Amino acid sequence: MAVNNRWLLPQGIEEALPKDAAKLEALRRKLLDIYDSWGYQLVMPPFIEYLESLLTGTGHDLNLQTFQLVDQLTGRSLGLRADMTPQVARIDAHQLKTDAPNRLCYMGTVLHTRSDGFGGSRSPMQMGAELYGHAGVESDVEILCLMMETFNQAGVENVFLDIGHVGIFRSLTDQAQLDEDQEAALFEMLQRKAIPEIKQFLDAADIPDEMRKMLSALPELHGDERCLEKAQQVFSNANDSVKQALAYLQDTVNKLKQRVSDVNVHFDLAELRGYHYHTGIVFGAYVPGQGQEIARGGRYDDIGHVFGNARPATGFSTDLKTLISLSVKQSEKPGTSAIFAPCNDDGALAKMIADLRAQGERVIEELPGQHGDAKTMACNRKLVNNNGQWSIEDL
Repeated sequence: MAVNNRWLLPQGIEEALPKDAAKLEALRRKLLDIYDSWGYQLVMPPFIEYLESLLTGTGHDLNLQTFQLVDQLTGRSLGLRADMTPQVARIDAHQLKTDAPNRLCYMGTVLHTRSDGFGGSRSPMQMGAELYGHAGVESDVEILCLMMETFNQAGVENVFLDIGHVGIFRSLTDQAQLDEDQEAALFEMLQRKAIPEIKQFLDAADIPDEMRKMLSALPELHGDERCLEKAQQVFSNANDSVKQALAYLQDTVNKLKQRVSDVNVHFDLAELRGYHYHTGIVFGAYVPGQGQEIARGGRYDDIGHVFGNARPATGFSTDLKTLISLSVKQSEKPGTSAIFAPCNDDGALAKMIADLRAQGERVIEELPGQHGDAKTMACNRKLVNNNGQWSIEDL
């Protein structure tokens, strides 16, 4: 006998039932209001776009993560968005042309061909903010502060930041005159922190001993702010770009700590997430017990170049479902306060129901012959008629 399993969902694809959906929506509204108070305007990019638009800038790293199909109208390749950042960059560059700083925020479901670590989901509810048109430390600090405020509002505690700068590795490989294949090989080893392989690779490379020493030190340059002090000594003979990147990191953290006093920062100068599109600072947010970051971001200047308007940009993104799962505010149960209205054709009752709803109350009307009473319908109050007057009574 065949088993009816049509109710099953694909692996990594979730749906939200009423209680969880209420929590997600309440947090979404709260965060969007916070972003608005900081001057970030909400945009709503489409769920599907031409593939070449999605796979630009940050999207280059998302090729394998993007579901692809053919447009039956034009024959062109389409993609279901796996990341909203390229879409927001297109909106800033092409739709909102301006020389002034542009603050945009977004929230929507993205779809991945495989899980990338955000809670194991292939359909995260991505939420984030981007700041376009400013290339200084201040805009990076603003984005970091907004990300930390996001965690605060969501009730996510014990967050620590892991911060790096892709310009350090890029400048060192340029100074060592590594070719494209050598750079790619060293990059891959650094991501695995494969120190013996890195040493073997650098020993075989035709580069000066001084450059070999600096490159081999990268995977060990991580920790608190003493890491930057050590890096300044190790890279004392590096080019100016490396020294400027180190100074940029120090300035960023100094300014961040002035605004967020209890922030916990960890440096990792071999952290190269998003290396192919990031141009400066990169960061991830972690909490104890979670191996994957719960938010990520960084600087990616000139991302709008392919859309005809090169602009500096910095931003972060997170997953609303992950924030809910990590929140310490689990005791909150939105939507549990409701009024039960009996089945009655009295016009006065209909008016009272309308007035209560206008005041923000949740009123559930009884249906003729229905199963379940007021408590079954999750109501904590009910409307009763006393001598021709309708009033609210607690259950």
